[in-house]
Amino acid sequence: MTTTRRDVLSAVLTAAAAGAALTPDAAGAAQPDHDQGDDHRAVPSDPALRVKALESLLVAKGIIDPAALDAVIDAYEHKIGPRNGARVVARAWADPAYKRRLLADATAAIAELGYSGSEGEQMRVLENTATVHNLVVCTLCSCYPWTVLGLPPVWYKSAAYRARSVIDARGVLREFGLQLPDEMEVRVWDSTAELRYLVLPERPAGSEHLNEAQLAALVTRDAMVGVARAAAPRGGATA
Repeated sequence: MTTTRRDVLSAVLTAAAAGAALTPDAAGAAQPDHDQGDDHRAVPSDPALRVKALESLLVAKGIIDPAALDAVIDAYEHKIGPRNGARVVARAWADPAYKRRLLADATAAIAELGYSGSEGEQMRVLENTATVHNLVVCTLCSCYPWTVLGLPPVWYKSAAYRARSVIDARGVLREFGLQLPDEMEVRVWDSTAELRYLVLPERPAGSEHLNEAQLAALVTRDAMVGVARAAAPRGGATA
């Protein structure tokens, strides 16, 4: 059975509802994403079937509203995603004052564009330069800034990426097709439930004439994680 993005989101939302319904007396605040441990390392067999069964049970018991669930899923699929982060990057490229605010207080600057909330409460932006390249990983699970990048890709959650990015960052980048000069410093940042990162890629050469919408089209999810550069304008070269 094929697992879709809706299945994954349903799993997150229904599991959260189940936890709230079945353990109402649990003491203390919700635990960070890292406490989920090995849940991130292996996907159960037939996950779509399991999710559907859990969702159906919770709907039948009146614990969740399927319309509300669909609304949340639609938001993450169509309104929340890399396009948000691309808009942040494009604004920083085009507006030096905004860029300064973004690097000084990313959470507030990102909120200026209307992006805030769960999985992005505390943000930091890392600027790539001609001498420094930044790479983001979550070594313990899959902490990721959903508000500006949407759902994390499968490779970001894999044990291989989480482990090897720390011990062989250049090797990992080469596997993504990004060969960096030996003299360039590579900095690896460990995302957590408390602080999540967004990479500000270098602005591509030849993009000086582009407006913000056109600049945003050059920005990919991978560039904002740090495993790629921003795309070059047609007929141009990547910076």
